[in-house]
Amino acid sequence: MTKFIFVTGGVVSSLGKGLAAASLGTLLEHRGVKVMMQKFDPYLNVDPGTMSPFQHGEVYVLDDGAETDLDLGHYERFTSTNLSRLNNLTSGQVYLSVLTKEREGKYLGNTVQVIPHVTNEIKARIREVAEQMGDGVIITEIGGTVGDIEGLPFLEAIRQFALEAGQGNVLFIHASLIPYIKAAGELKTKPTQQSIAKLREIGISPHIILARTEYPLDPELRHKLSMHCNVPIEGVIEARDVKHTIYEVPLKLHEERLDDIVCRMLHIDTPQPDLTRWRSFVQRVINPTHHVRIGVVGKYIELQDAYKSIYEALTHSGAANDCKVELIKVDAESLEKAGPDLYLSGMQGILIPGGFGDRGTEGKIIAARYAREHKVPYFGICLGMQIAVIEFARNVCGLKGANSTEFDSASPHPVITLMDEQREVVDKGGTMRLGTWVTDLQAGSKAYEIYHSATITERHRHRYEFNSKYKEQVEEKGMLISGASPDGKLAEMVEIKGHPFYVACQFHPEFLSKPNHPHPIFYGFVKAAMAHH
Repeated sequence: MTKFIFVTGGVVSSLGKGLAAASLGTLLEHRGVKVMMQKFDPYLNVDPGTMSPFQHGEVYVLDDGAETDLDLGHYERFTSTNLSRLNNLTSGQVYLSVLTKEREGKYLGNTVQVIPHVTNEIKARIREVAEQMGDGVIITEIGGTVGDIEGLPFLEAIRQFALEAGQGNVLFIHASLIPYIKAAGELKTKPTQQSIAKLREIGISPHIILARTEYPLDPELRHKLSMHCNVPIEGVIEARDVKHTIYEVPLKLHEERLDDIVCRMLHIDTPQPDLTRWRSFVQRVINPTHHVRIGVVGKYIELQDAYKSIYEALTHSGAANDCKVELIKVDAESLEKAGPDLYLSGMQGILIPGGFGDRGTEGKIIAARYAREHKVPYFGICLGMQIAVIEFARNVCGLKGANSTEFDSASPHPVITLMDEQREVVDKGGTMRLGTWVTDLQAGSKAYEIYHSATITERHRHRYEFNSKYKEQVEEKGMLISGASPDGKLAEMVEIKGHPFYVACQFHPEFLSKPNHPHPIFYGFVKAAMAHH
């Protein structure tokens, strides 16, 4: 039968609940347990697709086109799960569904309330995922922090669900901060005690505490947490900050016997996990032989979460090449003011990620030109491909004023334009070209060499495309449209002939990279950067 684990967070946000949940999923999978992950978010947006990276960070896109929380990226990277829109539920989705049913008269005249109608909707999602999965473990992360008013319906729903699922089938894990007070020289447990007291008021008693801390927990502190939080002492798990990479987290939690305790509490009989390959990957990340510097030129560069999947994909490919990838974050607007030499000289690779709006685009065009003229390996993703086309059209094809209609609707040479099917779209949420689409690759191209395949599938998130009216002009000057949709209408990949590595794609390959299975474009890009070095 299906077992259920719910992960909550206390004291402060950004504790790494998603990373902890994903790490537990890793450990259970290595024990041979089938795992499914999901995330409940308390914000009222239907999905994060309309939210600014400054508000929410990266929007992670799934195969079925769902725009989801960035924690689902951790879930897919750390486990073998292939997630769908069922695996991310927001308060906005819940209330939209409830109100739609109310308008349709499906509540038969009853007064619609948070309990039972909203909580029933949340529980129904858990059951729907369980029915699709069958036997195994579903790990559900509850977004936000215990005590937030917007999270109460989710907490009430999982309390009810635990009662209905029966004893021994549900486990509650609470991640909570154990702050270090420098003046006193002590770790303090009181915030965690208060956080768990809040949970117990709701009717939830955690079985395990993940104590997020910068310092070791001594036996006395563990005993104190156990006593005051009504948790067995073995259930007090030290979740200390790791030194080198997030991929150490599963190993550290295994050392704390988290997976042993979870399996015992849920009555799951499994062998010890074989973590040999995972340890090998971590060692390649920590102690590589080679080193390259790659400049990531973006407009949200000060935000760690805005390009999270890209950074992780570079880590995966660095490890596969036995190479440390040193990320140099370059603000695109800085290039507009100071030029490329100050920021880009000494780079072995230049990557331009996706983005929206015209801020910083001219700086990105400067970076693309620098990479082309100096033969520095270049990798463009989504907007990064559009930037490559604009720069090439202006400076090689001589198309003065070439631009995207997103940035300049009056451009004399709109080499990037709104997709035909997007022209009548009014709603902004969930209406882009989203999810997995097929691309055909041209034989003999760098793209074909990278993938070793004539046909690929990748995840997309965009509204604008290469204007096919300019195909002949750019190809005549040496830019190859090396990947296209099966009907030939949409350019999906471009590259420059004679350049060591100048490859750009309209899709988002970072979403398909995993620790021991790096994405082939990222792998090829890092390899080219090493050769340039």
